[in-house]
Amino acid sequence: MADFHVIIPARLQSTRLEAKALKLIGDKPMIHHVCEQSQLSGAKTVTVATDDHTILKSVESAGYQAVMTRADHASGSDRVFEAAEIIGLANEDSIVNVQGDEPFIPPSNIRLVASLLDTNANMATLCCPIKTADEALDPNAVKVIFNTQGQAIYFSRSLIPYNRNQQVERGKPLASSYYRHIGIYAYRKSFLKSFINWPQSKLEKTESLEQLRVLENGASIAISPLTEMPPPGVDTPEDLEKARVYYASLTSN
Repeated sequence: MADFHVIIPARLQSTRLEAKALKLIGDKPMIHHVCEQSQLSGAKTVTVATDDHTILKSVESAGYQAVMTRADHASGSDRVFEAAEIIGLANEDSIVNVQGDEPFIPPSNIRLVASLLDTNANMATLCCPIKTADEALDPNAVKVIFNTQGQAIYFSRSLIPYNRNQQVERGKPLASSYYRHIGIYAYRKSFLKSFINWPQSKLEKTESLEQLRVLENGASIAISPLTEMPPPGVDTPEDLEKARVYYASLTSN
């Protein structure tokens, strides 16, 4: 597998959990956990792209690399591209965009999504089986369908594919296989530059899913299923408490 670089976008502002990158999980801020897991993946470089000097200093104090990016970026993808420019990545370099609120992301997942670029896809991502009807019906759980060549066909907040012979009902077993998208992306810098300069697409606006801009513009997304969902990320105060309990369970063994 070719070398790859991890870039972690981390804003200070967050809708549901203010300054979540700096929230402590155990004895260190969440962003330090993300850096640590990313470094364990074997990435050639790991860089935090932030809009806040407090996050920058925190990351650097732990021995990791961070760069300041503009505060007005519309998305994490734009922030990742600016960071790639700052650290001098070449157009052919592979980048893995690791979310800054995934403190327990398995390093193996980072390596896997990077390896999918060897298929010559424009972008790569991951998914895992959905286990319950409640999860399948949850619009916050983004569903994905893919073809036999391992390329994504469509992403949706609705249940896809629709099984005309077996309705999904809460509390009942699933009769069909469904897959949940896992929000980690890999791409070459040259493609990322194209992507962020495309206007928002109609489907992207409808579903509020940035990856649909890729498909609607005729580009390809390689995708690989995992057998298990990785530990959840942190988006709310409740998620943070769960993460702290989970980390405590790891360190007590």
